[in-house]
Amino acid sequence: MKLIIGLGNPGREYENTRHNIGFMVLDSYLKDTSWQSKFQALYTTQNIHNEKVIFLKPTTYMNLSGNAIREFLNFYKLTPEDILVIHDDLDLPIGTYRLKTNSSAGGHNGIKSIIENLGTNAFLRLKVGISKNTNIDTKDYVLGKFTPQELTTLEELYPIFANIINDFIQNTNIDKLMNTYNHKK
Repeated sequence: MKLIIGLGNPGREYENTRHNIGFMVLDSYLKDTSWQSKFQALYTTQNIHNEKVIFLKPTTYMNLSGNAIREFLNFYKLTPEDILVIHDDLDLPIGTYRLKTNSSAGGHNGIKSIIENLGTNAFLRLKVGISKNTNIDTKDYVLGKFTPQELTTLEELYPIFANIINDFIQNTNIDKLMNTYNHKK
């Protein structure tokens, strides 16, 4: 069983904001899937490549994401190695991404909450670049909407993200997964 988590904030006012890229990636991958509510999160269960997969969008707001994730891990008796967390990264340019494991929160409060709740950073992360704008307060920037050009750039990456998700579901060799997808353009 796998748990794939997209980070973001609930509510219409946060749709298409930079901080919600995790939700956006899951919505792109799952298309018109209906979501259920449980343990402070929206979730759906799918059978993909003969593997039960739970997709999760915490509704706790970004800074408390770890609370919902911990409840799902405990309930389904999963380990941190069974999860993939998809989130925004200010230090990566828009149009880029990086798979990482065993790394710090890097100032991302959602990841900090997950590390605190799980007691480890040994989980796979798909970091999606949202760039950085030093002329705008960081909070305002991450909660700001993507421009149409940025959305187009991200939409071009959705097929790659779908491949990453599919390969994660089928393959537990994280090093191989990172070697396959972490290359410079």
